[in-house]
Amino acid sequence: MLYHFYEWNHAALVPLRAAADATKLFYDNPLNPLSHLPVGRSMAAAAELFERVTRVYGKPEFGLHETVVDGQRIPVQDKSVWQKPFGRLLHFERELPKRHGKDPRFLVVAPMSGHYATLLRGTVEALLPYADVYITDWRDARKVPLADGRFDLDDYVDYLIEMLQFLGPDTHVIGVCQPAVPVMMAVARMEADGDDCAPATMTLMGGPIDTRINPTSVNQLAEEKGIDWFRESVVMTVPFPQPGVMRSVYPGFLQLTGFMSMNLDRHVTAHKDFFWHLVKDDGDSADKHREFYDEYNAVMDLTAEFYLQTVDEVFIKHSLPKGEMMHRGKRIDLTKIRRTALLTVEGENDDISGVGQTEAAQHLCVNIPDDKRIHYVQPKVGHYGVFNGSRFRAEICPRIVDFALTHGATHSAASLPKRAQPAKGTGTPHREGAVAEREAKAEILGKDATRAGETVLAGAVISGADVAKAATAAAQAAMTPTPVKAAETPAAAKSAAAATTTAKATETKPAAKSPPARKPVARKPVARKAAAKPAAKTARAEAKPAKAPARAKTRAAANDQPAKTAKSAPATSARSANAAKPAGATPAAKPADAAKPAQAATASASATASEPKSAPASTTAAKPGNSGNRQS
Repeated sequence: MLYHFYEWNHAALVPLRAAADATKLFYDNPLNPLSHLPVGRSMAAAAELFERVTRVYGKPEFGLHETVVDGQRIPVQDKSVWQKPFGRLLHFERELPKRHGKDPRFLVVAPMSGHYATLLRGTVEALLPYADVYITDWRDARKVPLADGRFDLDDYVDYLIEMLQFLGPDTHVIGVCQPAVPVMMAVARMEADGDDCAPATMTLMGGPIDTRINPTSVNQLAEEKGIDWFRESVVMTVPFPQPGVMRSVYPGFLQLTGFMSMNLDRHVTAHKDFFWHLVKDDGDSADKHREFYDEYNAVMDLTAEFYLQTVDEVFIKHSLPKGEMMHRGKRIDLTKIRRTALLTVEGENDDISGVGQTEAAQHLCVNIPDDKRIHYVQPKVGHYGVFNGSRFRAEICPRIVDFALTHGATHSAASLPKRAQPAKGTGTPHREGAVAEREAKAEILGKDATRAGETVLAGAVISGADVAKAATAAAQAAMTPTPVKAAETPAAAKSAAAATTTAKATETKPAAKSPPARKPVARKPVARKAAAKPAAKTARAEAKPAKAPARAKTRAAANDQPAKTAKSAPATSARSANAAKPAGATPAAKPADAAKPAQAATASASATASEPKSAPASTTAAKPGNSGNRQS
């Protein structure tokens, strides 16, 4: 009944939305004198805000029409090249310059977890200059007629196998978040069957491979509730007049309700600011709001059988790491994976996929040679930053491309010699990035899934916590204030604690003692023997490490082009031209170097009121080595 009430509510609002559209057109018309006055702009802003809040958002477009290859800006067109009832394969076809060699071929597997594949628009955009990109485009379950049959986790794996066979040998597959499990299942089946179309490399990013490792509140809730609770609470039937009428689904509006309730205060503030941006005629800020919420509010239904089987097998039974996962009656044996190279990526601040949950794939695929496995932890990013944003473009994407160039066999640089490494398989990957920092945060990350704003947009894990919040909010028909308190970030909590400590210190210590401690640092950072006071000793102790940030800042300015882009005007075509083609053996930017420049972009992606798509950064620092056979 809840789904029927939801559809009836939107149908009843159609006349009001039409009136709001007419009001907006009347007060926006430049021929209307009121359109130039605050009262007229206020009426138009109120009408647009009402229309957007009550709108049913459709599927967004990718909108990727061009990229830069070999210093030339070339057109891009997305075409459907393979299709079945519940999904299709999109190819981003590039009109490559003449004499351009063959690039590695990537299959990006988008999550089926509430949002459309356009959530990975930034991922595809970053790969296009260096690769031939395909992406899975899953279909909204309520748009699929009941006569087209069912779709569960086994069907998902079948789709992936057929897509890989369609693309042929030497394909590089990327599983983003939720698809990490079915991607591993598909590769294991193909390897066990001796399929020549098994991918050359497999990249898993922020995926729930083994949720027993450092379980987050998301994982714990799934185990506490059990599969029966999910079946009874969140599975509904598609109402008339949708094409998929009578199909059992997990509705997308429940997922969106859960997302909204997790950060309700931020969304209310964002819409209030949007109203005043319209009144003040601040078009740029208003456009950012529209761009973000056009993507954020566009959600899709999932078939009930796929949703329930994923929750049960991945989050409750942990079938894959236990060796009990079945596909079409056959057990999935991860030890059969031998030829496919494995790259796992985690974010230092990821509070959706616990510390080590994705890296577990490295220890399960024990027969992959050591020279074909790498585990990388990206500093200073959360769940969403693992596959989107400035840090992804500058540091993660180059590693993915270089990994494919190293282990690919048909691209133009595949004939170059490889680095000699031991070929034995010990199950221990080469670990790079902020591994120690991520493990140190294992006790605090994921204990409250609402703390990091990035998890709101991610929507990439079919989580029990989101379902529970959505069902509770829908049943009570009211948002509780508890999620607002929980939405505070650890950074905000630390800032508040620091402010309190500073206030207490100001009350207890005389203000006259502060200048002697600051004076030596500002004028002469070198220690002086004549200084005997404790304050001077403290200043000398602080003076030496004070040089380190300056050096780090210099390196960031020299090596991190995205930082310059964020502060200056968008990169010109000439600058993009220099970064278009991967340069030989150029390593990716160091994690420490990109920490400061990308912090603002990560925070922007994290906040629900900010733009989800960062400005295109210069790819000079993100150039993967085109030697093709040297690992970063």
